[in-house]
Amino acid sequence: MDTSFIKGIIVPIVTPIDESEKVDEGALRSLVDYIIDGGCSGILAFGSNGEFYMLDEAEMERILSIMIDHVAGRIPVYMGIGAIRTSQGVRLAQMGVRLGARGVSILQPMFIKPTEVELKGHIKAIAAAVPQTPVLLYNNPGRCGYAMSQDLVEELAHSVDNLVGMKDSSGDMTQTIEFIRRNADVDFKVMCGKDTLIYSGFAAGAVGAVCSTANYLPKLVCEIYNKWEEGDLKGSLNAQWKLNPIRLATDKSSFPVATKDLANLIGQEVGAPFLPNLPSEKRQMAHLRQQLVDAGYLQ
Repeated sequence: MDTSFIKGIIVPIVTPIDESEKVDEGALRSLVDYIIDGGCSGILAFGSNGEFYMLDEAEMERILSIMIDHVAGRIPVYMGIGAIRTSQGVRLAQMGVRLGARGVSILQPMFIKPTEVELKGHIKAIAAAVPQTPVLLYNNPGRCGYAMSQDLVEELAHSVDNLVGMKDSSGDMTQTIEFIRRNADVDFKVMCGKDTLIYSGFAAGAVGAVCSTANYLPKLVCEIYNKWEEGDLKGSLNAQWKLNPIRLATDKSSFPVATKDLANLIGQEVGAPFLPNLPSEKRQMAHLRQQLVDAGYLQ
């Protein structure tokens, strides 16, 4: 199974919508071009910043169809799955592959807190439904309320043929390093999921990063990766330092609205978040804008 494409900066693309909360096809196509022109290595549809929890399956199918049509093979598209119900996860994985997704990403179910036996069964069932497609785990304890354990990931990495990697959004570098170390013998590809730790992830052996900030500053985020690959470690670190104040400023907004706010500020008209979320309040929006000004991205 070819996994060589799983690397670099992958963007958990936001879902542009109009005032009726319908997908804005023109804005989505424009954002895809912006991300590709910025040098990104892949697009993750329906990540947490893509507001997957606001979408039904028919909406996902239309959005993914538009996305894959416009990408037109230029970079890989990954199907993000955040389903709580296993049967829905299976349907979504199969839909993604049918439409042309190169890989599938599985988030641990939210709201419920499954045992490791239950979580293992959930992941194995979804992976088995798309046996010829690379599958990645998505460990996000901050949003789900619990983490995937080292033992669980190691067992799955060594027993499920098409489970080839993961995104770790724990923000715990010991955790990330151990996911890499314990599964290095099977070429398990770990990607950093915290935008402030991209450089640190590369230093630990991560093959890439999944970065919401690449929705609005793709060239800067890709600079961290590209300079690292070129051996310019100081240049990579400087790009990380330039990014961090902007990313940290988003924490004062409710999740995940600041990603859309910043994309709108930079000129990508992606619309508002789905209700009940609202754009950042006036003072916070001014703070976000000032971070872009300070970094030289706005006048």
